[in-house]
Amino acid sequence: MRYPKAFLTATAGALALVTGLTAPAHAQATTTAPASAAGASTYDAPSVYGRAAYLMDASTGNVLFDKAGNKRMPIASLTKTMTAYVVLKYAKPTDVVHIKRQDETYAEDGGGTTADLSPGDTITVGQLLYGLLLPSGADAAHALARTYGPGVPGFVAKMNATARELGMTDTHYVNADGLPTPDGDGYSTARDQAVLAAKALQVPLIKQVVGTRTHHLAAGDGHGSYTWRNTNRLLGTPGVLGMKTGFTRAAGYCLAFAGEKHGRTMVGILLDESVSSRRFSTAENLLSWGAQRDSA
Repeated sequence: MRYPKAFLTATAGALALVTGLTAPAHAQATTTAPASAAGASTYDAPSVYGRAAYLMDASTGNVLFDKAGNKRMPIASLTKTMTAYVVLKYAKPTDVVHIKRQDETYAEDGGGTTADLSPGDTITVGQLLYGLLLPSGADAAHALARTYGPGVPGFVAKMNATARELGMTDTHYVNADGLPTPDGDGYSTARDQAVLAAKALQVPLIKQVVGTRTHHLAAGDGHGSYTWRNTNRLLGTPGVLGMKTGFTRAAGYCLAFAGEKHGRTMVGILLDESVSSRRFSTAENLLSWGAQRDSA
């Protein structure tokens, strides 16, 4: 995957962030599940250091864990889950998207990660979703939004309308990728993103894509070859279904995650974690804890 132009100059700072050397960990959560939930006195909630977290049973909507779940915050590339969801409302997986130079330059100029798309290629929607959700390609997001708005502003309007339809009342999108803009960032809440994650998992293609660790698209008619690797380090953990990672300086390290344990599907959100690796271990702990609560 080709990295954005700002990568080399940001390398030292990024490494420090990943190891947690430049930013103190957020205060450990004392929040647990609602007191009325089964097992509240039996199982203590795991430590959660991000500013906001939310875990719910996707089948029933029951809230299992809530730490500042209604606090409006930037969500970085978790935005791309809504992008995929909206695209599949208006397009078939077999529809073809033409990649343009502006898709490439948008991602690079904005400092976003890319799917390394080549201008001039034509790629189906179904394949492009892998480039959107695995390497978190801002170029793929731009190409899809531009095509199915039509135009990026039109697509963003559809994203916000869909959020309202899903009851995501504390969410506002400003683009299809979650990158910061000169006019400010979009925002959402851990609760709203959990609602979206549960809904998105009901779309078979999205569930398939977010659960894929590596996807290879062989060169074919109209496009070159691509290999996209998932940034979600939870994949491979028993019961984990996947979902989406995110990071900007404003949003911190974010993670949408989902898993199946004891016959139940749970979805969760972590926002503004200060240590990249810790979001994955925290998510795994929350899934295990949530399964224990539900089986108590």
